[in-house]
Amino acid sequence: MGLTADGCSVDLYLVLPPQGEAEIVHAAIPPGASILELGSGPGRVTHPLLELGHPVVAVDDSPAMLRHVRTKTVCARIGDLDLGRSFDAVVLGSHLINAPREADRRAMLVAARRHLAPAGRLIVEWHPPGWFDTVASGQGGVIGEVTVELADVVRDGDVLSATVRYSARGQRWEQEFTCCRFSLDAALTSADLVFDSWLTADRTWFAARARHRG
Repeated sequence: MGLTADGCSVDLYLVLPPQGEAEIVHAAIPPGASILELGSGPGRVTHPLLELGHPVVAVDDSPAMLRHVRTKTVCARIGDLDLGRSFDAVVLGSHLINAPREADRRAMLVAARRHLAPAGRLIVEWHPPGWFDTVASGQGGVIGEVTVELADVVRDGDVLSATVRYSARGQRWEQEFTCCRFSLDAALTSADLVFDSWLTADRTWFAARARHRG
């Protein structure tokens, strides 16, 4: 099925199972809360959220990914998104917030803020600062039936690049990525958001809310 613009294999993401992301989101928001999922891919997290009773609008910039999603979809870049409506929760997973360019990070957060209901919650998965100090080539594991290995880790200040190697069902995939360590408070403030709470013990998931001006 080919690759998306950022080098993701659609075939790979159809094999990768969810890893409890939907349950983290579900525990952080009211039952039946409406969700805008940014960067949904083929629905790996979307479909469990639907099963948990949440109406979800899934956003991705890859038509090939969205073809597999079983709910309302919007094909768009996250930073350009403006649906003219708000949601009880906006989900920004897959460490997208660690984009290497500050402008891209701010655009994603501003788009999320734009779609938050007044009492809504932004739910984010990120690489916390400490992760950048511990990650190394050769690390890996197994996700469902997919074997994962990290290679070619290179650090340049707060920017880290690497290659992830996946294998499953006799197939192999490689995906390069670059991510950045950043100040969470500064990033949220730039998008008129405020930190709310950590959602997991390892602090890889957190919640934020819109800043309300008095």
